[in-house]
Amino acid sequence: MSQLVTIERALEFPSEPYLLERPPSHVLRAATRVDAPLERVFDFFSRAENLERLTPAELGFTILTPAPIEMRVGATIDYRIRLGLLPLRWTTRIDAWEPGARFADAQLRGPYACWWHEHRFVADGGATRMFDNVYYRPPFGPLGALANVFFIRRKLESIFEFRELAIGAHFGATTIMSGR
Repeated sequence: MSQLVTIERALEFPSEPYLLERPPSHVLRAATRVDAPLERVFDFFSRAENLERLTPAELGFTILTPAPIEMRVGATIDYRIRLGLLPLRWTTRIDAWEPGARFADAQLRGPYACWWHEHRFVADGGATRMFDNVYYRPPFGPLGALANVFFIRRKLESIFEFRELAIGAHFGATTIMSGR
């Protein structure tokens, strides 16, 4: 298991309307310190088109919503991804938007029964600490829970490990943090 990413049962979760309607079964947590100022890091992550740079090529991730995308509460973004040979559409909605501090996106259409991803940013001198909390539940009940054990969990870990490398390539040095 990666030191960068932890995935555990979601025994508690934020009181967000999306999560109350679709309770998650798991939470993925990742924390990274980026050697770049908060304004620069938040600007990069708040532009949806940069998500393609942070996603492994084998997922065939493509943003379908025309750029530029105005980031605000209620904005929706359409994507296409590929799981093996299976192409899927994914639509997210921005549920929280606090420039310079945090934002959250919720899956409206896609492969999960629940997917709510909160991105938090904290200035740390001239660097930035980033925290990701992804509350999710696989589809298909017990079958999805089994898929999580044998496939989904490992795939999410590898996606976030790739993301760590891509962030480092863009900003320079990063540090994996403990104590999310």
